[in-house]
Amino acid sequence: MTPPLDLPHEKKTILHICQREMLRPLRDQILKLSGFEVQSTCSADEALSMFWASQFDLVLIDVEGQTAVHDAERLCSEIKTAQHEQLVAYVCNWRVAIHTDCPDEILRTEFDPEAFVGGVRKTLEVH
Repeated sequence: MTPPLDLPHEKKTILHICQREMLRPLRDQILKLSGFEVQSTCSADEALSMFWASQFDLVLIDVEGQTAVHDAERLCSEIKTAQHEQLVAYVCNWRVAIHTDCPDEILRTEFDPEAFVGGVRKTLEVH
């Protein structure tokens, strides 16, 4: 059986950091069903440990609410300082997106699985 045409030929690896325990497994599953390899965590400290242990094509940070911007920017800064070429993207709504410009890409989505996966694919293709 051949894979669907929309799957990437080479599986891209994603480190997904999402503090929303109900949403993280759902997004992970959507990414996996879309042909990505995913490792995920709810903790920024654990995310850094995972980052040091493996290579990722994309670090995807969920930013829920304006108060989370500082934590996401700190994590982004640590990753980019260690590996400036590492691709980092935030997933957030438009209100949060206007408060930061740290990552390489900002995926502005309310929860729309098709837009989410499309944004991830576009980010990986562009960079």
